[in-house]
Amino acid sequence: MKKWWMEAIGYQIYIKSFKDGNNDGIGDLKGITDKLDYLHLLGVNLIWITPFYDSPMDDNGYDVRDYFKVADCYGSIDDFKILLSKAKKLNIKVILDFVLNHTSDEHNWFLESRKSKNNPYRDYYIWQKPKVIDGMNHPPTNWGSFFGGSAWKYDEITNEYYMKIFSDKMPDLNWKNDKVIESMIDIGKWWLDLGIDGFRLDAVSHLSKAPFEDSKFSNDIVLDWFKFSNLPNNHTYLNKMYEGLFKPYDVFTIGEVGGQASIDEAIKYSAFKSNELSMVFNFDHNWHNNIHDILDLKDLKVNVLALKETLNKWQETFKKIGWLPLNWLNHDQPRLVSHYGNQNYHNESAKMLATIMYLSRGTPFIYQGEEIGMTNFPFNDLSQIDDISTLNSVKNQISKNPDNSQAIIDKALMTTRDHPRTMMQWDDTKFAGFSEVKPWFHVNPNYKIINVKDQMNDSSSIWSYYQKLFSLRRFSKYSNTLIYGTYEMIHKDDPNLFIYLRKSDNEKILVMGSFSSQNQSFDTSNYPILEVIIQNYDDISIENQIINLRPYESISYKVKEQK
Repeated sequence: MKKWWMEAIGYQIYIKSFKDGNNDGIGDLKGITDKLDYLHLLGVNLIWITPFYDSPMDDNGYDVRDYFKVADCYGSIDDFKILLSKAKKLNIKVILDFVLNHTSDEHNWFLESRKSKNNPYRDYYIWQKPKVIDGMNHPPTNWGSFFGGSAWKYDEITNEYYMKIFSDKMPDLNWKNDKVIESMIDIGKWWLDLGIDGFRLDAVSHLSKAPFEDSKFSNDIVLDWFKFSNLPNNHTYLNKMYEGLFKPYDVFTIGEVGGQASIDEAIKYSAFKSNELSMVFNFDHNWHNNIHDILDLKDLKVNVLALKETLNKWQETFKKIGWLPLNWLNHDQPRLVSHYGNQNYHNESAKMLATIMYLSRGTPFIYQGEEIGMTNFPFNDLSQIDDISTLNSVKNQISKNPDNSQAIIDKALMTTRDHPRTMMQWDDTKFAGFSEVKPWFHVNPNYKIINVKDQMNDSSSIWSYYQKLFSLRRFSKYSNTLIYGTYEMIHKDDPNLFIYLRKSDNEKILVMGSFSSQNQSFDTSNYPILEVIIQNYDDISIENQIINLRPYESISYKVKEQK
């Protein structure tokens, strides 16, 4: 089985922070169109654009008010048609975020739903009567929200609560109602008929909810994933979407399956024979460091063994039955070099991380700015934060532990979802070339030394290295092995080196990277070097078949066949 998306190079665009095309301080569709040539030159041929639907922007567009309209701040449907036309000329596929779990509370469905209990749209959402204790109304259950507080919001109009597992302004849809599914299929058809190539399905693991009974984990409000994550009916709903939309249009679909999704669940979602999705993003590998246990980033350490074990587990499971996305992080997690790299070896560690991820079996998806090694923002005060999830979480934690408020804030500043949402750093001019006016959010102060313009003109830059990696996958004589070859991790117990083999019928390629700031060594006697394919240092230090790996060095080479 071979599909176009198996051979693609994906790039996630967080539209609000990517490029301002009309100089109002907000990224937009025109800005994306203006940068399609840039993405084409980088080697990207698949873009995923975060939501640009009409929205009150409580959660930067993931709260949809109208699925058929473009938010005014992002442009118009005509702007999107221009973007799509140019993308097609450059052979760049376009997929959109499809928000299935919830809408905005300003969506017409919800405005109707809350009017009365017998409104035709009432059953589009999840409504429950209050739990009355001592004459006082309480939420129906003690379930907590991902954004802090209760997963229920009281509505005085009908004296009932609606479910909202994210923010108060994002009511959950009721997927038990077939009309909801039919409506979502109609929305999908509208965009596919416009010419897009597929969808990234947001929060898709949360469509099904458990019976409305209190969590046993606590008597207080508690975030209990098992009440609304990866429940059996999720697969029923997605199969209906597959039969009604994905299959007839033969589109690419990639689901976001957080919520502690097991590999067994991922197989149900995205095995070749699942009749649900093409592949799924998971987050198992996203937090294999000690960031939640420290207060000073100088103490940050990567758990390399755990990272290897997790990535290898997914590769082994899907080696014959399905396909994986290859991604480090996204718009909800810290910047890659700040999270898994080393600031003292910024260039080397960025290239090493790219090598070990994007020469694996699967489809690469990089997040905007990763290709130049953008870093976390130096937040030092809560007033600098925009992310509603971070703000709600801090407020909730401090209410429970007021004596620990500063530590709670410090931790939030280290892990906030706002780190990857600073402006894309295009050049060293004011506002990093993102806009000619002050942007809606922060520009990282290191933009004068980390930016696209400088790196495109430097053959030794991180950008140039990413371009070489993508060219290797798409256009080189090694493409077949790097795309469709098998994956075998070796030296699994080494706490510093990440090494694996890619194999096809007549070729072996070894990929290695060091996570250490100290010199390491690798004996090539069992894997003799025939031809070096790519490396992140100018030369290779080898003596008596022993490669001496310098800090964060990575090397990939064709293995000489032994007789």
